[in-house]
Amino acid sequence: MNLNAFFLKSFRVLLLPFALLYGAIVWLRNYLFDKQILKSATFNFPLICIGNVAVGGTGKSPMVEYLIRLLHSRYQVATLSRGYKRKTKGYVLADSNTTAIEIGDEPMQFHTKFPNVHVAVGEERIVAIPMLLQDAPNTDVIILDDAFQHRTVQAGYNILLTEYSNLFTQDYFLPTGDLRDMRASYKRAQVIVVTKCPADITTEQKNTIIKSISPLPHQKVYFATIQYGIPYHIYTQVQQPINETHEILLVCGIANPKPLKQYLHEHASTYYQLDFSDHHIFNIDDLNEIQKKFAAIDSENKYMLTTEKDAVRLYKFKEELANIPLFVLPIEHKILFNEAAAFEADIIAFVASFQQTPTN
Repeated sequence: MNLNAFFLKSFRVLLLPFALLYGAIVWLRNYLFDKQILKSATFNFPLICIGNVAVGGTGKSPMVEYLIRLLHSRYQVATLSRGYKRKTKGYVLADSNTTAIEIGDEPMQFHTKFPNVHVAVGEERIVAIPMLLQDAPNTDVIILDDAFQHRTVQAGYNILLTEYSNLFTQDYFLPTGDLRDMRASYKRAQVIVVTKCPADITTEQKNTIIKSISPLPHQKVYFATIQYGIPYHIYTQVQQPINETHEILLVCGIANPKPLKQYLHEHASTYYQLDFSDHHIFNIDDLNEIQKKFAAIDSENKYMLTTEKDAVRLYKFKEELANIPLFVLPIEHKILFNEAAAFEADIIAFVASFQQTPTN
């Protein structure tokens, strides 16, 4: 542990009284929902919720994309997100003129990659769901992004994500830990996915984690690792594999960049980094810093790399970045232990149980 990490951990421990207060508030809220004093709405419609009980990057967006790829050839899929850090309010359905400023970076990423999918945002899911179904009546299934803790809507199928290196079973409430919900809330999920696992995780390690989670009889636990694709140019889509001769400037504003940095450490000659906060909205000062940092790299075999989430927020600087080879690194979840088929079959069965006619 480096010195900065030590002081940060020590400082968070000092905030324990605030964590206890926060935990009490979360417990009370869940108690009121459990006793139906606060009401949850249900819909006779397939709603699949992707979420977590902790803040930080557990891989929700790649999981939404995993489900889109799984379902979109069979059904008309829609996604509904909050639209974090967007400049609009209320319900918005993306169209051909929509920008990341209007719906947020992650929904814009879905909209760009999957143009045939209805992408909507709305802070109040209970209000946004009927509006989405009215605007897109051919929708067969809605994927709720980051909605596990929003109990005003009760989804029929909940996929809870927890990160391998920061399991919710070993975490504590904010601000001492990263939990934004109770550990016991995992019981509401049908499926738990342990994300960002080492690709070579052993069966023994798998079983130890399952034991620590202690899933209920009806719950299934899966394990996933990060799988990076081939970087593609942000504007031309031309692919450029990373190799040991490349010097890379990494520009990213994501919650947990550690796996990405490890990947570059293993595959590139050298990488430099410009870190920004999660969902950071890039401005002209950031652009100048990026250009200056890139120009300072003394190599002819250099390029700039960013994530798909960051790319939608950098796209507005198309003219300014025209002379910089700016590439985007795609990311996917890969289900381990040959269990992808079982994971996917249950999801398809859930949607099919509503006896809807698949879209051709």
